[in-house]
Amino acid sequence: MIGIVKNLYLYRELISALTYKNIVIRYKQAYLGILWAVLKPVMLMLVFTLMKSFIEIETNGLPYPLVTFAALIPWIFFQESVSEGINSVTSNAALIKKIYFPREIFPLTAMVTKLVELSISFVILAGLMIYYKVLPSIYAWWLPAFILYTMIVALTISFFGAAMNVYYRDVAQAIPIALSLLMYGSPVIYPLSLVQKKLLLEQVAGEWSDKLYTLYTLNPLVGIIDGFQRVLLKNAEPDFVALYPGLILTLIILPFSYWFFKRAENWFADVI
Repeated sequence: MIGIVKNLYLYRELISALTYKNIVIRYKQAYLGILWAVLKPVMLMLVFTLMKSFIEIETNGLPYPLVTFAALIPWIFFQESVSEGINSVTSNAALIKKIYFPREIFPLTAMVTKLVELSISFVILAGLMIYYKVLPSIYAWWLPAFILYTMIVALTISFFGAAMNVYYRDVAQAIPIALSLLMYGSPVIYPLSLVQKKLLLEQVAGEWSDKLYTLYTLNPLVGIIDGFQRVLLKNAEPDFVALYPGLILTLIILPFSYWFFKRAENWFADVI
């Protein structure tokens, strides 16, 4: 982790240049430009809101479009950071063969690029909050911590996935499927309170209910998404019981993921 932070500082100008290049290439010849970053969460919000008209989902009095959009913000940031992070090394093959610099710059740059789109999503969320007359409280100061946590989770997967993708290109094909499945295992369409009600209160899985809930919270996105909703919309502090399992698992895996990436990068130029 110290090495990541150090390289962020030492190669900050390179990261800025690559980030700018990624944004320009992505949106330069698109008619709607960076507005495409807005369309995805808005369209998903509309689809999920339509689904709710057929499926009863409790939101504790909060407007469902607002709840689901607050969930989509960290989810899409995570999803696209991972997707582009895993492809970041192979998509920069020419640069890798020309000059040496720490290769983790590529997953880092992919994630930093998504911060631009994340900021746009927050503008949309602010508009929705004004429309529905929902004001944030002092607990909104937790937001930077949740964004940082999301970045760490994305990097944990990106480092390992990017290294594997150099040797096995099937990884890039499999990751969108895996992320789509993970979305249904995260409280994006439904709130975490629904899972807590079914497993912790109603004990629908019998003696396995508590264990299944702990297993569910090992997914870091559970605590992140619920945290976003709680500190922004519910005027409440984060649910640390839901946060800790995923956070601990992430902090355990991150050093191994980074070590694997650094070990594999010695042969990137030869294999790629």
